Formats: sequence, structure tokens, C-alpha cells
Amino acid sequence: MLQNYIFVSQNVKMELKLTRPICFFDLETTGIDVGKDRIVEISVLKVFPNGNKESKTWLVNPTIPIPPQSTAIHGISNEKVANEPTFAELAPQVFAMIKDADLAGYNSDRFDIPLLAEEMLRAGVDFDMKNRVSIDVQTIFHKKEERTLSAALKFYCGQSLENAHSAEADTMATYEIMKAQLDRYEDLENDMKKLSEFTTRKKAVDFAGFVALNDKGQEMFTFGKYKNQLVDDVFEKDPGYYGWIQNADFPLYTKKVLTAIKLKKLNTKL
Repeated sequence: MLQNYIFVSQNVKMELKLTRPICFFDLETTGIDVGKDRIVEISVLKVFPNGNKESKTWLVNPTIPIPPQSTAIHGISNEKVANEPTFAELAPQVFAMIKDADLAGYNSDRFDIPLLAEEMLRAGVDFDMKNRVSIDVQTIFHKKEERTLSAALKFYCGQSLENAHSAEADTMATYEIMKAQLDRYEDLENDMKKLSEFTTRKKAVDFAGFVALNDKGQEMFTFGKYKNQLVDDVFEKDPGYYGWIQNADFPLYTKKVLTAIKLKKLNTKL
């Protein structure tokens, strides 16, 4: 179900230099816990290297109650999504749209991509970021100006955002802002890989940031009693720690990453 949005554009913005498609996307959710909360709306704007665009928006039955405080933000109630498909049913369509593309969003590196990954893994889709880059438009904005999404649209584009917190309106705003940022900042290169590097906040291995790379490119824990210790070393001296994480309330993608590290270590011993 499409939401209405209004942009009053005052500037002609630079078009993106793409070597592959890029998908701008936004989620509306039941809450902000990446491991527990669910998607209630997803909008994707796919931009192709030739300038063509494809846009799709889906309402989603999250299969869990939507808290009133979340409904107050995005306007999506339990009744509104009661007869909509679940994400497990929509996952093949969403994945087909994004599988060959880089990803971009607003606060997407810290929230939208991690939560999307969790939903994909729950649906049995082996989602990862190995062959793509991500660009967080919020990070560009915060590094340059420190504002909110609505203020960013007004600041960069001279546009007023109406119907904020609908997935489609926020997605379209993010796309417009990124093009305007490229126009405004001469030091920002119109290259998706370099923009991804600019917007990366830290060298996280998993989306949630529980595992990161040290200066030598080695995986280390960023939390708990083994904070800043190498994952391989921890699993060697405390084999039960891996099992504890797998049975605890960590994101599925974090568990997947740690399993891959453990298997890699085992294979080197064979």
C-alpha cells in the first residue's frame, strides 16, 4: 500500500554514478530492538546505472503486536496489517529486488540493514553484505551538518517533507538528500564504494557491532568479559562461550558471523 508524499524541489541535483544498481530503503517497525522487533512496512527505491528507477512498498504483518507508541510514530496499527502478508511470505520478493544491488538508507547501517538481515535469516534467506556496499546518508549528514531527516531535506533540497515516518516518504527523501549532498560537498566522490567507506562508522564484522576488526584486521569481541579480545583466542580458552552466545538473545546475523569464524579456525587445523 503506497503512502502519499510531497516534495517541492528547488534544485537540480547531481545524478549518481553507478556501476551497479543501488537500493534506497526504509523500514517502519514494531520497535527499535534489532533482535526482537519486526518490520511492519518496507519501501525500496531501486536506481539503475542507466538512470531508470523501480519502487515498491509493502505493508507487513509482523506476527507480533505493534505497541501503541510505535503506531503513534508511523501510523500503522495492528488492524491495518492484520490481513497483510508476513515478512516470511514477502522475503523472496524483497530479496529479488535487492540481491544484485548496493544498499543505502538513513541510519541504515545501525538499524535498517541489521533488522532486515534478521528478518531475512528468520525467513530462511541467507542474506549478507559480502558482495555489496552500504551507504548511510545520515552519517554523511551528521559528519557535515548534524540534523534530522526532515531538516536535512529542507537544508539540502529546499523541500518540505510531509507524511514523515511513512516508509515511502522517508525513502524518497533519503534518495533526494544523497544527490544533493553530492552537489554540495566537492570532497564527496560520486562513487558508491567511496561513499560507503565515508559512512562506515567502525570496522564491524556483524551488523550489530558485537564483533569488530582490530588494527591488524583480526576479529575481536566488543562487549562483555572478553571485550577487545580476539574471537579465536576466546573460543580457544573458553569453548563454552560460543555455545552460550548461540543460545543467548543475540542477533541471528551475529551468530552466523561467529559460526563462520569458528568454522574457519577449525578448517585451518585440518
